[in-house]
This record gives sequence, structure tokens and C-alpha cells, in this order.
Amino acid sequence: MSSPLHVQVAEAIRARIIAGELPTGAPIPSEAQLCEQFGASRGTIRTALASLRREGLLSGGQGRPPTVRDTALGQPFEQLISFSAWVQQIGHTPGQRTIEVARRGATAAAAEALDISEGDPVVDVLRLRLLDGQPAMLERSTFVERVGRLLFDFDPDTGSLYGYLTAAGVDLHAARHTMDAVAADETDADLLDIAVGSPLLRERRRATATDGTPLEYADDRYRPDRVTFTIDNARPSAAGIRTDVRILKEIS
Repeated sequence: MSSPLHVQVAEAIRARIIAGELPTGAPIPSEAQLCEQFGASRGTIRTALASLRREGLLSGGQGRPPTVRDTALGQPFEQLISFSAWVQQIGHTPGQRTIEVARRGATAAAAEALDISEGDPVVDVLRLRLLDGQPAMLERSTFVERVGRLLFDFDPDTGSLYGYLTAAGVDLHAARHTMDAVAADETDADLLDIAVGSPLLRERRRATATDGTPLEYADDRYRPDRVTFTIDNARPSAAGIRTDVRILKEIS
């Protein structure tokens, strides 16, 4: 079954941006031109362009013609998606270098996040994540022991931890993300190829099962010259007080 036309249009424009056919700052063809090109209505074209704006690929709106953003490629961050899956989805090449996978006692921070006692057994994973071969993020993950022990039968250099664990039946259902900024410590600096004290974007994540049971606590640190975060929110509707907040992860 084929995708809806607005999805096909968005995919085609996204592919042109990724390929460099539409460079940074370039205007997108007019709605009339896109309607003719894709045999679509203006409503379909507008839906496709709105989707690309939400991803962070396009700027413009409110009467301004859409152009390709100077920070390319975004992914809605409220979706629970692995680094590998995200990078592949936007047409780039993910990579990783595993520094360690170790069973040890939980730190105070991990214990609090995982609802266990400090010193209880957990499995720690430290990996350098690569974006098109370049250091982009240092990933520190702590899994509850019953989940983390599955990783001793997996080579973390071959792909996504989340992909492997999900395939193994682990119920990674939801996550809460907290973002702030930190200074690079010696480990960060060495692996990310930056100076000690350089600013990093930090995402702390608490992943849970469907029933709310904590499964993972993570402390991921991104080079801000390679990855940025954007928050896109909207006014509550007249029918309610809910505010839609999207967090986008972008490659610059």
C-alpha cells in the first residue's frame, strides 16, 4: 500500500535537501510549481511543507516563502527513537565505537532514576556515537540488570541498542528527556576530540516500560557544532489547555 500523497511529496523534497539539490537558504519551488510537479492539490502541498517545517528542514511561514534552513535535518525528539534509526532516517550514516559494557553497582543518580538502591547491580554502556564518521555524541547508558545483561550477547558496535533490545522483547515504551548544558570532562574531551571545559549539550533520559517501570537511565552529551535541539510549541486550542511541545534534534 502506497503512502499518502503528502507523505510522498515530503519525502521527495527531503531527499532533494539531503542530496544538496536544494542547498541552505535556497527557496523551495512555489506551491503552484509543486502542484504541477506532483499532480497534487494545494492542500496536499501545504501539508507536506508543514511536515518539513516541523522537522526543522524549512524556515518561513506566515506569508514568507519557505527556504532550506541553515541547520539541516531534524527529527521529532518526543518520539522514542534510537540515534542510529534517527540518523539513517534522515539519510546520513550512523556509527559507534564501544568503550565499555560493564556490570557494576548503580551510582546515586542512576539508582534514583531507576528506582533501585545505590550499589544494586546494573549494566553500564559507554559508546562514542558517530555522524558520517565524525564524533557527535558520547552516550552513557545504565540499564537495570535484567535488561542490560542481554547486551553481553550483542556487539554494540554493530548497531542500535534499542533495536536489539526491542527485538529481544524488551518493552521500551516511553522516555522523559531533560536537556541542559555541561562542560566537557576529560573523558568527553578525549573521545569527542574537543578541549576540556568545552560546552556540551546534555540530554538525560529515563526510559520506561508500558507499565512505567524504569529500564534505562542515560546521560548523552552532544557536540553543539554537530547537533542542536529546537523546541517547537503551540498555543492551547480553545477546546482545551493542552500545549503541543515538540523537541527536534538537528544536524548542523
